[in-house]
Amino acid sequence: MADSPPTRAAQPHVVIVGGGFGGLYAARALRRAAVRVTLVDRRNHHLFQPLLYQVASAVLDPSDIAFPIRAAFRRQRNVHVVLDEARRVDLERGVLQLRADEIPYDFLILATGASASYFGHDEWSPYAPALKTIEDALEIRRRVLLAFEAAEHDPDGAAAWLTFVVVGGGPTGVEMAGAFLEIARNSLAHDFRNIDPRLARVLLIEAGDRVLGTYPEELSDKARAQLERLGVDVRTSTMVTEIDDAGVMAGDERIEARTVLWTAGVKASALGKSLGAPLDRAGRVEVREDLTIPGHDNVFVVGDLAAAHTGPEARPVPGVAPAAIQGGRHAARCIRRRLAGQGNVAFRYRDKGSLATIGRAAGVADFGRLRVSGFVAWVLWLTVHIFFLIGFRNRLFVLLSWAWSYFTFQRGARLITGVDKDLLPPT
Repeated sequence: MADSPPTRAAQPHVVIVGGGFGGLYAARALRRAAVRVTLVDRRNHHLFQPLLYQVASAVLDPSDIAFPIRAAFRRQRNVHVVLDEARRVDLERGVLQLRADEIPYDFLILATGASASYFGHDEWSPYAPALKTIEDALEIRRRVLLAFEAAEHDPDGAAAWLTFVVVGGGPTGVEMAGAFLEIARNSLAHDFRNIDPRLARVLLIEAGDRVLGTYPEELSDKARAQLERLGVDVRTSTMVTEIDDAGVMAGDERIEARTVLWTAGVKASALGKSLGAPLDRAGRVEVREDLTIPGHDNVFVVGDLAAAHTGPEARPVPGVAPAAIQGGRHAARCIRRRLAGQGNVAFRYRDKGSLATIGRAAGVADFGRLRVSGFVAWVLWLTVHIFFLIGFRNRLFVLLSWAWSYFTFQRGARLITGVDKDLLPPT
């Protein structure tokens, strides 16, 4: 079995799978509880996913938006961190199975998040990477910067290299489309001799009838207008039916593009299947109102892995960071109640609003009755994201990087990384 720190045998064992927002805040909320906590993750860092696109667009370094999990719990003595991959949950025996070991639990919190869904077309993934991990962000950054290098090497074929397609008009797609255009128009504008990077095209393709479909319609319209002012070609009600190494089929049109980014869909972690509980179409676990699974009131599912509903109207809980944080804290609260001889309580999600940035000094923000766009929304976006970053160093470095980028129009992380022959321009 996996190692665990020596503790009093009487202390209940809480096992948390996933070091994202849900798992991190669940463990923190148990800091004064009489339990021993084991946090399992296959990576050694907590990743602030909302800023991954800024790594992909060369504004930030990976270390600016990631924080070592062990360092996050250095002072919380009841947390033991295990670097391993959870394979399945054995509910009958009450154990979490890892690659070669297993960990028994009294309470289990699953917060393993989601990955990209290509809606049955996984063969598209080599040509259109998604943006879920640091590795994804670095690969996208590499492809974007190499596209300009390839165009410089072959000016006659530059059009395809300087055409960038973003599939999916959600917050990530909107933010990436604006970032791609700013790289071309500002950061690289004067760096090449054979091409003019400012001639780059960015297309944002969305199957729905508007971008930011979960936002109020008035903000979706403003987001589209801001994108089009930047120069992004926004195409809604358009299905992508084919992606290969040379471009995409969008509706009835073939678009020649050597760089494609996928932000159109997500699917839940496969770990949820081992629970035997009902799953929705995205593979998320259908949880009860207290975020537990049927028949097991000691097993909680939070964050993107949970298909949760809240309130009298049973509204679906969105897959955003504040929801994962609240879910993790709720699971910890229920565990503390159980230790005190009380029962679980229903989860109530408090919507803190939605924000998206659209290029330089523009964005949209929805706080219910308060809806803003433009520069004010962009400032709110900056403030909220700085607040949710883990660690003072990360907050400081991100703030300094944003200030540098804003005042100089430059991006400080324009490094092409890799060791293979693809680093060379095509022949």
